[in-house]
Amino acid sequence: MDRGLFFVIGDFFTTFGSAAAASRAVEAGRKPRRSDLKKLGIDPTAFDRIGRF
Repeated sequence: MDRGLFFVIGDFFTTFGSAAAASRAVEAGRKPRRSDLKKLGIDPTAFDRIGRF
């Protein structure tokens, strides 16, 4: 295991923070930051093609 426990915990909180930020942006009718989408494994270009429902 080359990653330390603190790295894994930090990565978890970073990912959770990106999910929360992207969620808040979408709920407010705004586009999430590209860095948040990338952290979540979502292609920002593909996200731009999503229309409103």
